[in-house]
Amino acid sequence: MILQIEEVSKRFGGMKVLEGVNMHVDEKEVVGLIGPNGAGKTTLFNVITGVFPANSGKILFDGHDITRLKPHRIMNLGIRRSFQGAKTFQDLSVFDNVYYSYHMSYKTSIIERILRLPSALKEENLFKEKAMEILDYVGLIPHKDKLARGLSSGLLRLLAIANTLTTDPKLLLLDEPVTTLSPDKVTMVMDLIMKIRASGTTVLIIEHNMRAIMNYCDRIVVLGYGKKLAEGTAREVQNNPIVVESYLGVTQ
Repeated sequence: MILQIEEVSKRFGGMKVLEGVNMHVDEKEVVGLIGPNGAGKTTLFNVITGVFPANSGKILFDGHDITRLKPHRIMNLGIRRSFQGAKTFQDLSVFDNVYYSYHMSYKTSIIERILRLPSALKEENLFKEKAMEILDYVGLIPHKDKLARGLSSGLLRLLAIANTLTTDPKLLLLDEPVTTLSPDKVTMVMDLIMKIRASGTTVLIIEHNMRAIMNYCDRIVVLGYGKKLAEGTAREVQNNPIVVESYLGVTQ
C-alpha cells in the first residue's frame, strides 16, 4: 500500500466537503476516483498534496505521515499532480514547458546560474537532456519546438502529464486527464498512463469519462457529497445500486 487515507474530513467554514473518507491505493495500481460534481474529488487531491490541510484524519504515503506537511515536502517525497484543463505555459515551447519544470530541482545557486559557472552549466545541460527524454517518452519530440498554445487538446494533455514526470513521482494524481477528449485522443492519453504505470508509478485518476475509467482502472472509488459511497472493480461498481442511483444512473 503506497497511499492510505484514514477518516479524512475537510470543512470550509460550516460546509463539509469531505467527511470521514477512507480509501487506499496499492503500489503500481491505477485507481479511478469518480463522483458527481461537488462530490469532493478535487478537494481530496488538494488535501493529499497539502494545498488544504485536513480538519481531521490521517494521510500516510509510502510509510510517511504527510497529513500536516507543506506541498513542497509532499512533492519531494514522491507525489505529483496535474490539474484540470491541462495547465501549461501557453507562450513557451513544448520543450521549455518540460525543461522549466525542473526549476525546483537545481542544486546550484541562483548566483552560480547567473554567472554561468561550469557547475551550473553542467546541471542545466543535464536537465535539458532529461527534458528531451521525457518528451520522447510521451511522444512529443515532433512537437518540441511548437508553442504550447498551438497544440491540439490531446497533445496538451500529454504535455501536462510530461510536466509531472520531471520529479520522478512514485504516485501521480491526474485530474480529468481525458475529459472532453475524442475517443482516439482518450486512447492515446490512457495508453500513456498505462505506460507510466508499467514503469512503476502508481496512478490515481479523477475522471468523468466512464469508458476510460471502467476500461483502464484496476479499482474505482466513488465519492458522493464528500463521503465514500463504494469501491471495487469496474464490474462491482457498475452493479452497485447506490452508485447507479446516485451517479452512474444520472449520466447514462
